[in-house]
Amino acid sequence: MHKKVIDLNGITKVYGQDEAAVHALAGVDLQVKKGEFIAIMGPSGSGKSTLMNILGCLDRPTGGAYFLDGSDVSHMSKNELAQIRNQKLGFIFQSFNLLPRLSALSNVMLPMLYNPDEEISDSEAQERAIQALTAVGLEKRVNHHSNQLSGGQQQRVAIARALINRPPVILADEPTGNLDSISSVEIMEILHQLHKNGATIVMVTHEPDIAQHAERIVCVRDGKILSDRRDGKSPCLKMEKK
Repeated sequence: MHKKVIDLNGITKVYGQDEAAVHALAGVDLQVKKGEFIAIMGPSGSGKSTLMNILGCLDRPTGGAYFLDGSDVSHMSKNELAQIRNQKLGFIFQSFNLLPRLSALSNVMLPMLYNPDEEISDSEAQERAIQALTAVGLEKRVNHHSNQLSGGQQQRVAIARALINRPPVILADEPTGNLDSISSVEIMEILHQLHKNGATIVMVTHEPDIAQHAERIVCVRDGKILSDRRDGKSPCLKMEKK
């Protein structure tokens, strides 16, 4: 039996106070087991971005409990959350978020510099980064800067960076949003391979064809989970097609 790596219980998020209060999340329960590949969908204003920020330890819930890989992260300090993000989560963003002055290799090595619990030499860090870039097909681009790479190649660098600390969970926020259709297919093939190799992936997307790559689709609306299905019949797929 696979253990739960994400366990949300009654998560709420309220912005503002009194009459100006906005309930972005209204009691969300969500469990993700090790090795699952899920997609989170929902219309604009549904709460999916707020949910992703909480899953990524970028924001704290107003109420409820969030256990990430067994640790209650609901009330951790900013410093503790920063450490958890670096150790437990790998991020893939729509906008790649690469540092333009650094090479692909240096961008991938960055998370290791902020991981105090793992003592690793510069040569070991470099070797691991080269292995990660090789795994995404960029072994010939390790010294290239982002302006020398296509959008698809930049996203591959971002995936390699997300994997470098071997986190239990990979969070992909609209990973194909800035890519053409060919590059999107290539990125999804890489995510499929990572999943096949045992990675746990949580992906936010508004694209039905991308969401259907996941084995489970969670549909969010009005701050609540409207449906959580594995049969490819999520109501969010119909909403997004309109």
